[in-house]
Amino acid sequence: MKKAVLIINLGTPNSPTIRSVWIYLRQFLMDPYVVDIPFIFRYILVNFIIIPTRVSSSTSEYKKLWDMFGFSPLMSNLVELDKKLRISLDGSADVYCAMRYQNPSIDSAMNKIKSKGYDSLTILPLYPQYASASTESTIEYCRNILERWGSKPEIRFIKHFYNHPSYIRCFIENAKKMDFESYDHILFSYHGLPEKHLDKTHKGSELCRDIDCRKGIVETNKMCYKAHCYETTRLIAEGLGLPEEDCTVSFQSRLSNRWVKPYTDVVMIDLLKKGKKNILILSPSFVSDCLETSI
Repeated sequence: MKKAVLIINLGTPNSPTIRSVWIYLRQFLMDPYVVDIPFIFRYILVNFIIIPTRVSSSTSEYKKLWDMFGFSPLMSNLVELDKKLRISLDGSADVYCAMRYQNPSIDSAMNKIKSKGYDSLTILPLYPQYASASTESTIEYCRNILERWGSKPEIRFIKHFYNHPSYIRCFIENAKKMDFESYDHILFSYHGLPEKHLDKTHKGSELCRDIDCRKGIVETNKMCYKAHCYETTRLIAEGLGLPEEDCTVSFQSRLSNRWVKPYTDVVMIDLLKKGKKNILILSPSFVSDCLETSI
């Protein structure tokens, strides 16, 4: 049986220029899964408000990365992961990589896969915790391409791996490089999402902000991003032997006061007021991060 694996990350501009960053931001923010408002309002908001006010500062930050590394770190990390996965699979499956936004595109990767006539295709969005704005957007884009194929291989989508032993173990091994004794507190900071995105993933009449997702994964919140984040934190902290009182979960990159709480900047100020001056921030929400999800 001929098998293929497609790994997909968020995306990066082709170059650190105003034009490239503008194109990238437009593709990213015009995604209805990311900004889920009616098209005409999304079009006005993205093209006449968000991008014009953001593109210059974003380009400046991307340029810093290019000047430091000579390339996009997100792209480099994706290529490196592609190589390591090929080695790990040892010929049992062919590996392809793509970005949800910009290049290498999902379309180009899927065209290559189609031309090889595989019997099985596993598609892995590189987001440990499930979210409609990242995971579901990627899966739906791939499904739309597959609908145009005459014959399809056996398809498997991996929607999350927030609690997979290998992922947790990998993060723990990297985190062990830090001297935890030198810090007053550990802050697990995850990318934020609008509260309404979380509400959509809860079953029945339950809303995410009405459920204490810190208590664990249950039937009503098993696809909730916030619950996944808390469970990831619990597993990592447990593996590192960190006391519960020394760890806090927070969410960064909010665009309004209707995003999931608590907010990272607010939590940090609160910790400082409590005398916690040396704070270690861990961010287990992406396999490899980028400016659009970390700033």
